[in-house]
Amino acid sequence: MRASTTMWTDKQRGIRVSKEQLLCKNSCGYYGNPAWQGFCSKCWREKSRPEGSPRQDTRPSSDGAPPTFSKFEEKKNIEKGHRINTVRRLFWGSASPPKPQESSESHANVLKAYQNLEPGDFPGFLKILRSPSSQRLQSRCTAFLNTMEAYHDLPVQKQSDLVQDFYQSFAEYFKSFPEAQVTQIMEHVEKLIMTRLHKWVFCHDSCDDEQKDLALQRRIRSLNWVTPQMLSVPFPDEKTPVTGDPFLPAITAIIEMDAKRAPQDKLTCVSKCSQHVFEALSTSNSEPANADDFLSGLVYVVLKANPPRLHSNMQYMIRFGLPHSLMAGESGYYFTNLSCAVAFIEKLDGPALNLSPEEFEGYMRGQRAPGVLTKRQQVASDTQHLLEELQGRQEKLHQGVDSLSAQLQNWVQAVHSQLDEATTHFDRVQKNITAQAEVSQVVSSSAQDASQLEVDEEPSMLLLNDGHSSPEDTDC
Repeated sequence: MRASTTMWTDKQRGIRVSKEQLLCKNSCGYYGNPAWQGFCSKCWREKSRPEGSPRQDTRPSSDGAPPTFSKFEEKKNIEKGHRINTVRRLFWGSASPPKPQESSESHANVLKAYQNLEPGDFPGFLKILRSPSSQRLQSRCTAFLNTMEAYHDLPVQKQSDLVQDFYQSFAEYFKSFPEAQVTQIMEHVEKLIMTRLHKWVFCHDSCDDEQKDLALQRRIRSLNWVTPQMLSVPFPDEKTPVTGDPFLPAITAIIEMDAKRAPQDKLTCVSKCSQHVFEALSTSNSEPANADDFLSGLVYVVLKANPPRLHSNMQYMIRFGLPHSLMAGESGYYFTNLSCAVAFIEKLDGPALNLSPEEFEGYMRGQRAPGVLTKRQQVASDTQHLLEELQGRQEKLHQGVDSLSAQLQNWVQAVHSQLDEATTHFDRVQKNITAQAEVSQVVSSSAQDASQLEVDEEPSMLLLNDGHSSPEDTDC
């Protein structure tokens, strides 16, 4: 399975990849992957097994039902073979597992606690795992982590086999659960295990992932001249009111993948990137985005992002992620398309871009510059949009300044008015106080004059009385 190196016509846009090309070459119903030569991980492991080891039929069932996690578990039971004894020694110290020590009632209580676990509640999962009732499961996780860290020098493929067998062994504990709940719990288990093991197994010394990362980065850097038009990616024209690159959120999402440690979290970044690609295509084109547009858009995003350690991150998900996440469902579809995009970039040639071999070599050597006029127009358009945006911001700023100035003037006028009113009131009060003081002074002066008049009149009355004595007094 690989992306076709021929481009569609205008009616059939983008890089042509049929649904059959995305599926496993063994017709098992799962998604294939270029990293496994077009097989799914299950069929690839079967194909890579030494001769004489038991094999199995991976074709879909006769009823046409899609593969499930439980069917995958059933197949993995056959595949483990001689490795199962090694895993049991890692867990229990011997080739035979110890007799279960927990009662059926305790087992039921543990299962009940996990049944009530909310989807995506990783802290809740850790809380249940650390509870006394889950001590047996916690001990298995701790023993496995300690052993894997102690034997981190094992070849990375051997470590991958051990991790996958641990997933299988752990999932058997919840075999009575519905498929969706088992998947949910195993996603938490994967995050717990691989967050601890990431520093030991990512870009391991036993493989050449680092060299392939550098080669892929150099390859992508050498293709920085590829334009969306060459890939037939629908891109907004000058009439479309879009500021900047509509694929920027997708570019950001795929770059963030390297910062995650759990395979499920890295796969979430791939899914977010793919969803942003579909959103960008829907805003850039009047027609609904199809699978060919999506793959072309994803190739463009990878070329523009040049994600750090892209090969190592993809191999990390392949080796240590849950198989059903990569082989089926929406996440499996997105990851398979990302693998196709990387394979397309590695094999990209002139015909894939509608270029002659001479033109392609000219671009690769820097002797040609694709779409110089178009790029200048794009730069001019971007500059114009930026100037218009700055002008709009400046107008808003001026409007804000004018509004603030008007408010300030109104405030100053209100203060002056209140000040004038207070001054007038103060003058009025001052006048009243002055008038009252004057009245008080006049009243006081009048009272003093009246008192003085009474004092002056009293001697006169006495003298008058002395000058007019009565006859009785005279006779005496």
